[in-house]
Amino acid sequence: MIMFGKPQPERLEDKWKRQLDRFVKENQKELAALSWGLFLEKGESDETLGIDLQPTPHFVYCPRGAIEKLNQNVENYLQEVLGIIDAHQANKEVLMIGIGNDQIKVIQFEPEPPPPNCFEQVGKDVDTLLTQLEECLKEKLE
Repeated sequence: MIMFGKPQPERLEDKWKRQLDRFVKENQKELAALSWGLFLEKGESDETLGIDLQPTPHFVYCPRGAIEKLNQNVENYLQEVLGIIDAHQANKEVLMIGIGNDQIKVIQFEPEPPPPNCFEQVGKDVDTLLTQLEECLKEKLE
């Protein structure tokens, strides 16, 4: 982090965010394919895909009700996150929530090509993508 031109030392509790950013950057196409494949399976849903780092990195669904409850518990600090979820367009962008060290991180990007094309190009089913990406997550984040 840079504040007023001076680099700040990275806090140990924030290391997972940098590692997660790197994982997402390296696996954008596969994550977009997974996101679209899950959307095709579930259709419109009040659940957002998440990456939970504890006890070992794995994918989860984050129900909107749970995010709303958390928002209330933190005095509406997550209101913007709820707005991002509401505006999410599955056919154009990927939206996930990273969960680690009692913190959350919004992961949002517009892949090129869009998620439906990524799913077609990757050519793997959702279960295969989940298994492969979770293995990669474990390698990068443990």
